[in-house]
Amino acid sequence: MSRVAAIDCGTNSIRLLVADVTYRDDGSCWLRDVHREMRIVRLGEGVDATGRLSDAALARTRAALADYTAVVRRKGAERVRMVATSATRDAGNRDEFFGMTLDVLGVEAEVISGDEEARLSFAGAVSDLEPGDGPFLVTDIGGGSTEFVVGTWDGVKATVEAARSVDIGCVRLTERALRSDPPTADEIAAARAIADDVLAEAFAAVPVGRARTWVGVAGTVTTLSGLIQDLPAYDPELIHLSRLGLPDIRDTASRLLTASHDERAALPVMHPGRVDVICGGALIVQCIAERLVCETGITELLVSEHDILDGIALSTTESPDRA
Repeated sequence: MSRVAAIDCGTNSIRLLVADVTYRDDGSCWLRDVHREMRIVRLGEGVDATGRLSDAALARTRAALADYTAVVRRKGAERVRMVATSATRDAGNRDEFFGMTLDVLGVEAEVISGDEEARLSFAGAVSDLEPGDGPFLVTDIGGGSTEFVVGTWDGVKATVEAARSVDIGCVRLTERALRSDPPTADEIAAARAIADDVLAEAFAAVPVGRARTWVGVAGTVTTLSGLIQDLPAYDPELIHLSRLGLPDIRDTASRLLTASHDERAALPVMHPGRVDVICGGALIVQCIAERLVCETGITELLVSEHDILDGIALSTTESPDRA
């Protein structure tokens, strides 16, 4: 057994997982959480318009990373991997971000490709699912991008058959189209058109028709699950492996899109940092769900609390010299 740390720095949030890795005789391994944490730092705020990471966003991220570094050291992690996704891929001043992460964490962050992001998300999402329910379509809706991955899981190894990352996420869609509080009908129609247009690239590139089970990961999907279940507080155990039908997804997206900022903020499962971007995320989920029904007959979304963060932690076992 070894202890590893994974940090996922996305467009909207930065997350930490410290976990113990137990190795089996067949070469596979499984994770046991030691510490899991998420903070909204909005690193990608404004990147779509300016092409740069703002000073304020970098400062928020630095403060969170400093706290995470203290946790990693206190918990005694033997290996650390930090990955950065959509916002840093798109930023003209990304070297400032890398210098900051190396200075604070002592490990250089990696900007991973959309395909690598998809592979890691898939590995994390399917790690505790039944192999016979595959092939799986995993969608990871982030702040700046959405990943589609089709693949299989044999109980030991996840195999990706096809993947595509497209530049649409809850932050990016909100900044492009959903500017009013609550959004106007014209803004909602424009946002749907944008989402459908960008998502079409993923549907064209990935053979979704092979999938038997649709798995959704990340904060938009888990928040929708909590809302649909009408939970009194965010509860990962009740959210993990819950199933959302298309009618509930539509109804909940509509409810969010017609609510004001304050009304969304008052919902008990809503993280404060997700209030102003959840409408964009919910629209993306709805667009995917409606197209999947037409193209595959899949009518349910299986929600997983395991995602790219778990995939990053598992990936540290692939390179023993990573530190």
